[in-house]
Amino acid sequence: MDNLPEITRLIETLRDSKNLTDEGLAVIIENENATELLAQEADKVRRKIYGDAVYLRGLIEMTNYCKNNCYYCGIRRGNTDAVRYRLTEEEIMACCREGYALGFRTFVLQGGEDLYFTDERMCKIVSDIRKNFSDVAITLSLGEKSRESYQKLFDAGANRYLLRHETASEEHYKQLHPAELSLENRKRCLFDLKEIGYQVGSGFMVGSPFQTTANLIADLRFLQKLDPDMIGIGPFIPHEKTPFADKKQGELTLVLRMVSILRLMFPHTLLPATTALGTIHPQGREMGLKAGANVVMPNLSPVSVRKLYDLYENKICTGEESAQCRGCLEMRVTNAGYHIVTDIGNVKRS
Repeated sequence: MDNLPEITRLIETLRDSKNLTDEGLAVIIENENATELLAQEADKVRRKIYGDAVYLRGLIEMTNYCKNNCYYCGIRRGNTDAVRYRLTEEEIMACCREGYALGFRTFVLQGGEDLYFTDERMCKIVSDIRKNFSDVAITLSLGEKSRESYQKLFDAGANRYLLRHETASEEHYKQLHPAELSLENRKRCLFDLKEIGYQVGSGFMVGSPFQTTANLIADLRFLQKLDPDMIGIGPFIPHEKTPFADKKQGELTLVLRMVSILRLMFPHTLLPATTALGTIHPQGREMGLKAGANVVMPNLSPVSVRKLYDLYENKICTGEESAQCRGCLEMRVTNAGYHIVTDIGNVKRS
């Protein structure tokens, strides 16, 4: 604890100017003693902008087919043991109807990069959701596409897009992905989305194989350039059917420090307390909220497919009906000292 005054000074600098040096960032990223202090300061900042509000996002995992073969992902095309599924348009609409009745005003359509869902199919799905639920935000998280495809989906009614960059380091990116994928294209997608007019979300894994503190700092610097509306981070969790099956999962306290650092660097951002956090610790999502997060994403997918969308192992909330999932999260949010808000939950930029 001898370095506590130095940690306090660094956190104050980060909070007040957002211009902490890489060396200063490294100190608070690596130091366990910074975890609680960071959370306290981050919570003050989120409460100043968002109060104690926590926004709901209804997650619909529409397909676990994926053409990519990312080394960390359980639904990679190389996992021949995966039981694949696709929701029909009617099943997706049924999820939306149920979610709307439960108070959700944002739907997140997430899936692998599934070639079955062409622009034509996806535009129809998005358009139908928009016609039936005019007052909701439609968020897509469907991977890398051409600028033309993103524009079509935007014109059909989508207004948010989530695309984690995963790592901003070229060398590290190549250690996590096969050669046919490129960090350059990933970044191109994100800037295309911003230029089109989407509210854009990015983010990265914490504790992924081969990750260094320098990689995490590069992630923060990239996000400063992108200035996203949403930032999603969570711990790396290994999956037995991937090349990283024997790798160590991300550390809880490191994830919490990164959540707090993001809140201090990006006070306005919408920052989820992720399911992955809840997977590595029973109170992980509550800890995430107390560290500065202000979004939770209950699962609206049919229970019959939830276990099949296994990006990582031991994922929680795969057996609950949508109403149970929402109720459980509302209780957890309340117990953590916050309250669920059912409005659309747009970013609050100053």
